[in-house]
Amino acid sequence: MQIVVATTNAGKFYEIQQYLQNIEGIDLLSLQDFSGSIPDIEETGTTFQENALLKAKHYAAHTGLPTIAEDSGIEVSALLGELGVKTRRWGAGEKATDEEWMQYFLKTMESKTDSSARFYCSACFYIPNAEPIFFQGFSDGYILTHSDVPLQKGIPLSSYFVPHGYSIPFAALDVHEKNSVSHRGKAMDALKKYLISQNSVW
Repeated sequence: MQIVVATTNAGKFYEIQQYLQNIEGIDLLSLQDFSGSIPDIEETGTTFQENALLKAKHYAAHTGLPTIAEDSGIEVSALLGELGVKTRRWGAGEKATDEEWMQYFLKTMESKTDSSARFYCSACFYIPNAEPIFFQGFSDGYILTHSDVPLQKGIPLSSYFVPHGYSIPFAALDVHEKNSVSHRGKAMDALKKYLISQNSVW
């Protein structure tokens, strides 16, 4: 089965590919595998699950293939209600570079005393004309004021977010360790188990 991983974020696509690689009978495709341009979808949902479904249905309609889409973001206690589903569009905005976005974020956090935060991820697996299936994950931790870990393209906060139980940020963890504790890793682990369980059906 060919499955589209519906994200234009290179960092997210790489992570999802790592999570779901080597599933027998599954061939993962990126949006770049399709000729012509697929229009972007505006993320108008008020929850991560709503946005994941919007994206999954949109790209499935344009490719005609089963589609995986996810929506993720962070809630920072000191900025409660400001980020969430708007994480990448917040502050410096979605057109800002990773460096510009982080610079604005860290400047905002300078005056805050509470650095606790929670990452969320909602993943949706959607086959055209079938019921969508959702997989959730979250990770609690805190935000560093300074990090020597290079920014990862598309997911810059991973260089500043330290999950509970660790002393280094996501981006500095071994890939297997990160997969076991990250919000996206937890959601994708549940999705992977589902895909493996359905192999005989497909």
